[in-house]
Amino acid sequence: MIVSKKYNNSLVWFRRDLRDYDHAALSHALQESNHVFCIFIFDKDILNALKNKEDRRVEFIWESVKELKESLREKKSDLIVTYDLASHAISRAIDEFKIDAIYTNRDYEPQAIKRDEAIKNLAIKKNVAFYDFKDQVVFEKDEILTALEKPYTVFTPYKNNYLKKLNQTTLPRFDIEPFIKNLAQFKGEPLLALKDIGFKSTNLSEIKIHTGMTGGKLLVEDFKERMAFYKKTRDFPAIKGVSYLSVHLRFGTVSIRQLFRLALESFSEGSATWLNELIWREFYFQILFHRPDVAAGKAFKKEYELIAFENNPEYFKAWTEGKTGYPIVDAAMRQLNQTGFMHNRLRMIAASFLVKDLLIDWRWGEAYFAEKLIDFDLSANNGGWQWAASTGCDAQPWFRIFNPITQSLRFDAQGKFIKKYIPELNS
Repeated sequence: MIVSKKYNNSLVWFRRDLRDYDHAALSHALQESNHVFCIFIFDKDILNALKNKEDRRVEFIWESVKELKESLREKKSDLIVTYDLASHAISRAIDEFKIDAIYTNRDYEPQAIKRDEAIKNLAIKKNVAFYDFKDQVVFEKDEILTALEKPYTVFTPYKNNYLKKLNQTTLPRFDIEPFIKNLAQFKGEPLLALKDIGFKSTNLSEIKIHTGMTGGKLLVEDFKERMAFYKKTRDFPAIKGVSYLSVHLRFGTVSIRQLFRLALESFSEGSATWLNELIWREFYFQILFHRPDVAAGKAFKKEYELIAFENNPEYFKAWTEGKTGYPIVDAAMRQLNQTGFMHNRLRMIAASFLVKDLLIDWRWGEAYFAEKLIDFDLSANNGGWQWAASTGCDAQPWFRIFNPITQSLRFDAQGKFIKKYIPELNS
């Protein structure tokens, strides 16, 4: 018996979800459509705003898109890849492939919400259905609220309520394989080169950043062996103590539900601590959703809006270059500049030093991290900086200042990390 589908030709729009497994939008599209086309857009609105044309994030995305395209080709389909404005690319795809429904996963950043609203309106004008799905978080928007139906502004009660609601039914698996025959069989154009979108190769391979679904799976398997020790090792930058999965979460080359399932199945002190970090990520997501003004440079605590920072440009330059004279701060900043990564403990130390020792506006540091971090995430970056500056929700007290000397002694006692990035101290 032939079962008719809801739609004939559907389009799955990939963004922060560069994988073809456990993917909400793709799974729904495959189950509801005769033919599913897939598209990724190198969005000119986003890329043209990036000043540095050797951006590790862009290369990470490009490598991940390349793998996704190859994976879809193995399934006798393909990934349409364009360099254009999102509205132009989607409109053209609708016309060329006679699309009658668009499927995508939700993005919660203010600019993304605005972009998606424009695409919804475009779809309406073209008589095309538009569906978006929760995929990059476990709980979104208004799903975790106080007893008064208000968003949380303190992490611990948010986490406690979160854990009460967390179970296997809130971690569904979005199957792809059983419906793979509904992928549209076609051969698309060759992948655009990095130079075609205005960017150059970086040192990703040299610093051994694993990209794409394959890279994500390698890191998940590696971290499985170390997760039990996470609580004891996570604060020491000289050792392999963290998961290194943040960039894969950022671009969706791993599934957040997969990581939650992994943590829940591990039953260890380390996995409980790591689960806590995953929940922090979603806490900051819901803060950004309910208070989008924080992404526009506003302090979460409005009473701190008028702090008079000194903002010495020479001090800021020294901080960005890792030349403050404080080894742990300088090593942290050099790691960031050389690799695009900074250990989380070091992010707290470097941020506290900039704001509370050098008396420089936290927004300057937030912007610098936004430019340099390969795992840059708007909500987490803003949340982290406002936490360090004591202007954010559930932030450290204003009088708490990270002492870079005692932090060095506690977390890099042998100076191994410091000497790696400040080799002049070896002599």
